[in-house]
Amino acid sequence: VQLQASGGGLVQAGGSLRLSCAASGRTFGSYVVGWFRQLPGKEREFVAVIGWSGSSTDYADFVKGRFTISRDNAKNTVYLQMNSLRPEDTAVYYCAAGSVYSVSRSTYSYWGQGTLVTVSS
Repeated sequence: VQLQASGGGLVQAGGSLRLSCAASGRTFGSYVVGWFRQLPGKEREFVAVIGWSGSSTDYADFVKGRFTISRDNAKNTVYLQMNSLRPEDTAVYYCAAGSVYSVSRSTYSYWGQGTLVTVSS
């Protein structure tokens, strides 16, 4: 599976962005997909995860109520809708695919290249 994340950019605090993670491969619908982010000088951290069917989702506490993860398996794409963005959300966002429903980055086998989100105050 090859993943390509897109949709990042510069936005003012309180604004919204939608990230996309487009995947190649006919078996994409069988993978769990997670979003992670890496702030400058920090380790990559979990943001959200969605199960293969889209019926199961989980979020890091710091994005609950603001971010929504969804998927369209017919389009081989997973989305991360980010609302009420804050300057502390500034990071490179990565999507990843794996076989285990997990918040741990070590369980994901495939990673996209990352897309930069910058939130100005």
